[in-house]
Amino acid sequence: MSGPTKAMSVITVAALVLTTAYTVALGSSGWLWFGWLVLGMVTIGMAAADSASPTSPRRGRSRPGPQP
Repeated sequence: MSGPTKAMSVITVAALVLTTAYTVALGSSGWLWFGWLVLGMVTIGMAAADSASPTSPRRGRSRPGPQP
């Protein structure tokens, strides 16, 4: 997992904790849970895209030397 994906995961978990605390203290808010759901889906999408990307850069030429 890359750095931005890890950061997004941490933000998503923190948002879940804050949303749960808000719900316990002040009552449920549908928009707040909907926002967290969207954030979670974006995080899952980032993780899926991150795992699908190649781990090493592609090589252009096999011989070292000046590029034309």
